[in-house]
Amino acid sequence: MAARVGHSGHAPQRGRAGQGGRAGRPPQRQGSGRKAGSSRQGGLEAAQRADLVQLPQELSVSPDPVSGRFSWLATPGQTRAVLEDFGLYAKHSLGQNFMVNDAVIGRILDLAQLAAGDAVFEVGPGIGTLTVALLRHAGAVVAVEADRDLPAVLAQTCQRDSERLALVQGDAVKVTPRQLSDALAGLGLPDVPHEPTQLVSNLPYQVAATVVLGTFEHLPSVRRAVVMVQAEVADRMCAGPGNRSYGAYTAKLGLWAHATGRFEVGPGNFMPAPHVNSAVVRIDRDPQADPSTGQPLTQAQLDWAERVIDAAFAQRRKTIRNSMGAVGFQKGSLDRAFQQVGIQPTMRAEKIGVQDFVRLSLALGAEDLADADGTAGAPGPAGAGE
Repeated sequence: MAARVGHSGHAPQRGRAGQGGRAGRPPQRQGSGRKAGSSRQGGLEAAQRADLVQLPQELSVSPDPVSGRFSWLATPGQTRAVLEDFGLYAKHSLGQNFMVNDAVIGRILDLAQLAAGDAVFEVGPGIGTLTVALLRHAGAVVAVEADRDLPAVLAQTCQRDSERLALVQGDAVKVTPRQLSDALAGLGLPDVPHEPTQLVSNLPYQVAATVVLGTFEHLPSVRRAVVMVQAEVADRMCAGPGNRSYGAYTAKLGLWAHATGRFEVGPGNFMPAPHVNSAVVRIDRDPQADPSTGQPLTQAQLDWAERVIDAAFAQRRKTIRNSMGAVGFQKGSLDRAFQQVGIQPTMRAEKIGVQDFVRLSLALGAEDLADADGTAGAPGPAGAGE
C-alpha cells in the first residue's frame, strides 16, 4: 500500500514533537526541551559519548538555516518527545534504533551528494529522522516502512515537505520495483523521476545485506547506495579477496557495484544503543563487463555469474574445484575452464577476485552441470553472511 504522507487518511496527532512549534515543523532553535524520565535518561550516557561521530571541518552540504541542524529530530530529547507523544517505543523485532546524533545525518548527506533531480529510496524511515534531511536535499523520497504505527508519526514530522514524500507500507524485501515507481508517480512531480536514483537509509540490520544487493540487482535506476549497516556487514561489503570478510555476498555485490566510502558509527549515536558497532557505507553502481570485449554483461550473464559464485562458496573450506563439483559441475568442464582463465583448481573461493569469477562464469555454461538441462545439482544462493 502506497500513500502520500499527510494525505493518507491518518490524522496527525497533536503533541510536542516539534517542542512547542507547529506539528511537523522543526523548532526555531534548540532549547533545553522537555524532560522525560530521570536525569540518567535525559541525554546520551557518558560512556557512550566517546564514540559520537563528529562533523569534519568541510562538508559539501549545509544544515537547515532555521534550526541550524541537518535533522531537527536527531537529538535524544526530540526523539523521546515524538515517541512519547504517540505512545511508542523502539521495537527490537523490527531492528529499530533511532539516530540521535545530527553529525551522522550530515555525513550521510555528504556521501550521498543528492540533487533536486534525485528520487531517494529509503527503507525503515522510523519517525523520519533521516527522512526530513533527505527531503531538503532531494526531489522526492519514497520510503518503505513495516511498522504500522509509524505512518501517523511521519505525517507529523515530515509535514513541511509531505507533498514530496510517498510511503509504501510493507516489507522492504518483498516490495517490487513497480510499487516504488507507482508511489513516486503518484506524487505528481514533473521534475522528479518515477524510478529511485539512490538508496539512502539507516537500514534495519536483519535485512540490510539483502536489501542492498537486491536494490542493485533489480533497480537499475539506482546509481548509488549510502546505507547504515552493522559493522560486520559493512566489512563484507568492502572486503577484497583474501580478507576473512570476503565471501559469496561480497563477490556477488561486486558484479554490480563497489564501495567508495565508509565511516564508523558507535552505539552511542543511537537510542536505544544497539549491542553492535555500525558503519555507513557508500556503494556506487559499477557493473562488471566482459573482459574480452569490454561490453557490459547481460542480465543473463550476471545471473549466471551469481550462480557460479554461489557454487564456488557452497563448501567454503574446500578447494574451488571440489566445492563446485559437489553441487553439480562436471569436473572435466571445471578443469578446462580453470585452465582457460588461469585459476588454480586447488585455490579456495575467498582468494578469487570478482573479475576472475566473471571470466570463470563466461567459460562455463549450464551444460557443464551434471544434468544437461542445468537444473540437477544447481547451486542455491549463499547467505548474506557468506
